[in-house]
Amino acid sequence: MRNVLFAVLLLLTISPALSTDFEVGVAAYRQGDYTTALRRFQPLAEQGHAEAQFLLGLMYGNGRGVPRDDQQAASWYRKAAEQGYAKAQFNLGLMYDNGEGVPWDDQQAVSWYRKAAEQGLAEAQSNLGRMYDLGRGVSHDDQQAASWYRKAAEQGDAEVQLVLGGMYANGRGVPQDDQQAASWFRKAAEQGLAEAQLVMGAMYVGGRGVPRDDRQAVSWYRKAAEQGLAGAQYNLGLMYYPGEGVPWDDQQAASWFRKAAEQGLAEAQFSLGLMYANGEGVPHDYQQATSWYRKAAEQGDAKAQLNLGLMYYNGEGVPRDYQQAASWFRKAAEQGDAAAQFSLGLMYDNGEGVSQDDRQAVSWYRKAAEQGDAKAQINLGLMYVNGRGVPQDDRQAVSWYRKAAEQGYAGAQLGLGVMYYLGRGVPKDDVLAYAWFNLAAVQGHEDGKKRRDVIEEDMTVDQIAAAQALSRKLAAQIADGD
Repeated sequence: MRNVLFAVLLLLTISPALSTDFEVGVAAYRQGDYTTALRRFQPLAEQGHAEAQFLLGLMYGNGRGVPRDDQQAASWYRKAAEQGYAKAQFNLGLMYDNGEGVPWDDQQAVSWYRKAAEQGLAEAQSNLGRMYDLGRGVSHDDQQAASWYRKAAEQGDAEVQLVLGGMYANGRGVPQDDQQAASWFRKAAEQGLAEAQLVMGAMYVGGRGVPRDDRQAVSWYRKAAEQGLAGAQYNLGLMYYPGEGVPWDDQQAASWFRKAAEQGLAEAQFSLGLMYANGEGVPHDYQQATSWYRKAAEQGDAKAQLNLGLMYYNGEGVPRDYQQAASWFRKAAEQGDAAAQFSLGLMYDNGEGVSQDDRQAVSWYRKAAEQGDAKAQINLGLMYVNGRGVPQDDRQAVSWYRKAAEQGYAGAQLGLGVMYYLGRGVPKDDVLAYAWFNLAAVQGHEDGKKRRDVIEEDMTVDQIAAAQALSRKLAAQIADGD
């Protein structure tokens, strides 16, 4: 939204009725001869010439030909504004909006913006919409905001077109309508507004208001990226990395990630770090990976904090340091990253980088497990089996093993099979034990294979057949995500 004085002097249309002195003053101003301009405008302004008053206000506001003086600027704007001169009304509103030359006063700002807006001045309509949007000087009113934004947008204001598109996308002040949103975003994008081009790319990726079209998405991302918009550079890199809308090209992906990363975009810094860690599109380099992870991590990016912790844990790109690892895991874990919560739980479990503490281990395992992290579910189940950090509880152990087993984790399938085989937390059931051992064995788990073969020796042919059928059913359910 604009927050600068309306000063498009070069676009002024000079009416034939204007005096020769005024025309001479305008010509002098255009040529940078502010002394002559001031000499011509001053007497006209004092005689009540509204445009001269407005231009004299501009001269004081910008310190052209006179010392900068916001109070004088506001005074001359007021004289022109009171005669109904829209540009002066807008500028006076802006002075109240910013507290320049007059006491800060949102209600006065709204009053003057409204006068100019009702005369059709797009900048005033835009700012009046903003005041309703923010509830400044008027009660917050999304419908009024959208109404005034629309008036400015229909005059071609690209920034307001973007804002209005956002209101349609979110159903704020107007009915939610992705097609209307895309239409307004497109108008702004076609005027070259990089932020709107980025949003248009996202609309095509998501198929919102337009047919899903990765090539169109790439086209709009590229337009914005070439203007230097970091978010678009990052998104364009993401399109190259899996090859959506463009041929897969990890070098191009790394190149665009780097452009965004060098502007400080944390997501791009993390992605570039990942490229270095995996040697994709750039040479394999753990030190570079660590450097980029750190930049993103220091901005609070949880994934980068997790990966930086892993680099310290494994001694990759940095000396091995369990305390640093735990510190970075904690930062990510406190943001809710499940993998980091599991890793921090493991540090407490093993007493690495922190004092060994079963209760803390359980606490962090539980946070991750409740988010569906299968490794945390397995370890939490094991803590219940052994009564470490929690009262011993086989039923709880079975419950957590089952959650991980149903995600396809062989270790949890083995553990659940053992619980059925021993009748711990569940009734003893060799058929179910066999079925879960078999699922683990099929994934290559040697202990699962051994236990399946041992239990099979004590089962009847019918039991074995039933167990194998049950194993196939469970495998299908896991594959389907049921």
